[in-house]
Amino acid sequence: MGLIERMANVLGYERRSDAADPSWAAIAPGIGYPGALSVRAYENLSTVLACVEAISSALAYVPALIYRIEGNDRVEAMGHPVRRLTRTGVSDRMTWPDFMEHLVASTLLTGNGLATIERDARGAVSSFTWIPWGLVTVQYLRSGRLAYDVGDGFGNLRRCLEGEVIHLRDRTDDGLVGRSRLSRAAEAVAGVAASNAFAKSFLDKGMAPSGVIELPGTLTMDQRNQLRDQMRQRNEGAANAGRTLILDGGMTWKASQISPEDAELLESRKFGVIEICRVYQVPPPIVQAYENNSFTNAAQAGLWFGQFTLAPWARKIEAEFARSVLAAGLEFELDLSGFLRGDPLTRWQTHQIAITTGVLDADEVREVEGWNPRAKTDAPAAEVPAA
Repeated sequence: MGLIERMANVLGYERRSDAADPSWAAIAPGIGYPGALSVRAYENLSTVLACVEAISSALAYVPALIYRIEGNDRVEAMGHPVRRLTRTGVSDRMTWPDFMEHLVASTLLTGNGLATIERDARGAVSSFTWIPWGLVTVQYLRSGRLAYDVGDGFGNLRRCLEGEVIHLRDRTDDGLVGRSRLSRAAEAVAGVAASNAFAKSFLDKGMAPSGVIELPGTLTMDQRNQLRDQMRQRNEGAANAGRTLILDGGMTWKASQISPEDAELLESRKFGVIEICRVYQVPPPIVQAYENNSFTNAAQAGLWFGQFTLAPWARKIEAEFARSVLAAGLEFELDLSGFLRGDPLTRWQTHQIAITTGVLDADEVREVEGWNPRAKTDAPAAEVPAA
């Protein structure tokens, strides 16, 4: 059995082949995970969870807009069915923010996010249904198209073709199925997992004070086992930390002077946060890592996050909706202006320059800020009487 087959078996995927029907061949989705860890296991790493939550929740809450292209202008398509779904929910069970958060999080963790597109009798989009990637097997048809066999957990399959699904993917190895970036950075992620496992073991088994017991003479095997069991019961574990030792029979305690700092455990765990942030292109302050932080770079972290983390993912989502959901002449946009506007002082200085140079007027500035135009009155302004 090859590597991909072993990984697929661990994750519950099955590489299928059918000599009677050579029109398709299965693709092992996602390639797999280092050390056969599942998505749930990776989310036990707090930095992975924080990065995924930061990106997916940010993209879920920004406004989603549909535009119709009319000549050189873009006009918001207020009555488009997709716009309605972004306001009222993609289905009876899921709101738009929930849907977008699930789709993006699945892509960040497994390399692929999938949702089926449901249409009404007229062909208009009526709902979206998010599909956990673990329930999907991708088939490459003889026609050159992809087919997605979606299980329901009870042995039933539904086949969806391209055009019937939204398939958001991370960078691929074959141009067809995305690959998890956690599997690309397998050694770095495994190192973080190992340091966390060591820290947990240290806390679970760490006896305080930690050291060795010295005594004259030699103990029998039964005496050794009895002493060891007594020490474990009374002094081992976080609940027994700091408990006083009582020794007799000439026994003495010699502390080993081993601490997490001596073992560089704390520094290793801090570096692990940076490693995971590097994998996801998330500035450390976004996930509450402030060790090397200052006021200046903290103020710029949100702007950096919007420009270099969210904007590429937003463009991926916009392109996938344009390809799979929208007809020609329509555009889908995730409005990131709230992340890219900078601090209030800089923003209003920019508005002032725009008004002074005639690029914008006051009402257009109000529109940029999300405000309604100033109310107009037909009554002339009151004249100021001469002194």
